[in-house]
Amino acid sequence: MKPLSECRLYAFVDTAYLRGRAPELVAQQLCEGGADLIQLRAKQSSFEEIRRMAQAIRPITRGAGVGLVINDHPSLARELGADVCHLGQEDFFGAGHTAVSELRSAGSVLRIGLSTHGPDQARLAIDAGADYVAIGPVYATGTKPEAKPVTLDYVRWAAANIHIPWFAIGGINLQNLDQVLAAGARRICVVSAILNSNDIVATCRKFKEGLGKF
Repeated sequence: MKPLSECRLYAFVDTAYLRGRAPELVAQQLCEGGADLIQLRAKQSSFEEIRRMAQAIRPITRGAGVGLVINDHPSLARELGADVCHLGQEDFFGAGHTAVSELRSAGSVLRIGLSTHGPDQARLAIDAGADYVAIGPVYATGTKPEAKPVTLDYVRWAAANIHIPWFAIGGINLQNLDQVLAAGARRICVVSAILNSNDIVATCRKFKEGLGKF
C-alpha cells in the first residue's frame, strides 16, 4: 500500500451496509473506484466469520495495492498480514493499552489507527504512537447514531494541531465534502454514502475528484 500520508479516500466493507452483496465484491468495487484504504468492519459477526471475510478480501486489496484495515482485532490483523488495525478508544485505552507497540509482534510493520472524538483524545492517541487518527464523527451518522457530532470545529483544530496523518469521519457525503475539506481535512473516511449508492465505483470516483480539488 502507499504511505498513509498519501492515502486520501478511506472506504469500508461494513457488514451493516452490504445488503446481500458479497464482501469481496464490494472490496473489488471500492478498489476500482480508487479507495486508498479499505476497512473490514463487522460488528455483529463472529471472529471466525470476520476471518473468512478478511481472507477473501485480502488478495483483492493486495493485488490492487490498497491497504487492508481490520477493525477491532489486532490478532487477526497480524495473522493475515493486514496493513492496518483500527481500534476505538474503548478497545485501546479501555483495554489497558498505553502504546501501540504493545499490539505489534517483533518485526511487525502493522500500522495502528485510533478513533478520537476531541483534542484530548487526539493528544493521547498521538502520544501512544498511533500511525493515524480518525477525527469524528463530524456530522450525525447512522453508522454510530449514539455518537455526538464533533462538528467542523474539531476538523479545524486537527488541521492546525495534528502532524500525523488524520482522517475526518462521520456523515461525510458528496454534498458536504467541500465544507469538510475547506475546514482543513485532506483525508476522509466514507461509509454509508458509498455503500448505500447504486454505483460504488462511480461514487468512489466522485469522492476522489472532490478530494483532488484541495
